[in-house]
Amino acid sequence: MTSLTGRALRLTVYIGEGDTWHHRPLYSEIVHRAHAAGLAGASVFRGVEGFGASSRIHTSRLLSLSEDLPVAVVVVDTEERIRSFLPQLDELVDEGLVTLDECEVVRYVGRAADPDGTDPEGKKSL
Repeated sequence: MTSLTGRALRLTVYIGEGDTWHHRPLYSEIVHRAHAAGLAGASVFRGVEGFGASSRIHTSRLLSLSEDLPVAVVVVDTEERIRSFLPQLDELVDEGLVTLDECEVVRYVGRAADPDGTDPEGKKSL
């Protein structure tokens, strides 16, 4: 597990839920590449309403149901590791917004595996 405390960068990628990379959701490709790059962690957040550079409003309200809701992929790690990951985003993200923010990591602790290789919920660890 990566150790992370103190100063860090938060990378946020704002894209559409319907954006794809080789027939796979783009948000999933970003998360899997971040994992393969050994970054500390990544999360995907689905928005209920929003608009971007196209100025088209996407919403989850029933009367104007959108299939392309806003999605934010958030990754936090050291500045060096985040900046080294940016070229992969250049390859992946054609439309959207990519931001970097300085942040401070106060606590970063994973779920500990039991001695038999299972996590506390009983799932086998790989």
